[in-house]
Amino acid sequence: MPSFPSHLLNWFDQHGRHDLPWQHPRSPYRVWLSEIMLQQTQVATVIPYFLRFMQAFPTLPELASADNDTVMANWAGLGYYARARNLHAAAKQCVELHGGDLPRDFDALLALPGIGRSTAGAILSQAWNDPFPILDGNVKRVLTRYHGIAGFPGQPAIEKQLWALAIDHVAHVPAGRMADYTQAQMDFGATLCTRSKPACILCPVQDSCVAHAHGLVDSLPTPKPSKVLPEREATALLLEDTQGRILLLKRPPTGIWASLWTLPQADTDIEMRQWFASNIVGDYDNADELPLIVHTFSHYRLHLQPLNARKVALHAQVGDNDGLRWVSRAELADVGLPAPIRKLLERHRAH
Repeated sequence: MPSFPSHLLNWFDQHGRHDLPWQHPRSPYRVWLSEIMLQQTQVATVIPYFLRFMQAFPTLPELASADNDTVMANWAGLGYYARARNLHAAAKQCVELHGGDLPRDFDALLALPGIGRSTAGAILSQAWNDPFPILDGNVKRVLTRYHGIAGFPGQPAIEKQLWALAIDHVAHVPAGRMADYTQAQMDFGATLCTRSKPACILCPVQDSCVAHAHGLVDSLPTPKPSKVLPEREATALLLEDTQGRILLLKRPPTGIWASLWTLPQADTDIEMRQWFASNIVGDYDNADELPLIVHTFSHYRLHLQPLNARKVALHAQVGDNDGLRWVSRAELADVGLPAPIRKLLERHRAH
């Protein structure tokens, strides 16, 4: 009887994605970059960022030697910025420890920042056809349905069970087809065995799928126990000098929007007033309210109230050492900005 990998590979040969930019060529560096970008982000969103990133940093050593601001500027808008910081740090480690290449070794890959067990397996299997399993969100969903595994897949006991099944399937992958099998799993989960309304009628493994046989497709995988996102409020300042330049503030290297340039921000109006008085020559009370920004992070929802004050200046004692810089409209495209702040500035310019 044909195995799960055989069915999936036959489907992939006819219906899989064979023209993704990181597949031509499927080099370790390109595979690694695509895998990091694809974490929590869909293929269609990633493709233009991948192409732009490869144009800016064609090789791993060029990424390693780039300055942080340039890396963040090319990542800005893709979200989950810790991925970019880890990518940059890992590139530097590869130059220091592995001759400027990604190591073809599971433990060495796992030791690099931002690379977990599934990402290491994806790199080894796609770049070198080595027999390593993956277990990303798509694969978890497929395996829980195919094998009828109840329980939230993020729970350690369930995840351990899924890893064992993934390893078992890899043992049945034909020689030389590991890269295709890895891509097939991701494509199958993304296009057929989707989170909602999966196309079971087109499924190549429906005859042996436990969830399909027992009417459990809609209830598997078991959802994560829900929690209410806390709401937070903050104030931001869009400050313009007499030349129309905008004042940006460098975020610290850890936390939300780490190492990006953004607008000066405070949790309360009082704290914002105090910051303004300490750093800015101008009239805070005449600042105009701009439309509220609501942005959802993974662990809270932010309600950000922007205020716009024109023709202001920095106090004489305040300089670049304070993480502040004036940026012209023309320079904004080259600065790493959080997506909601960039949208605010573009909307403000349009008006």
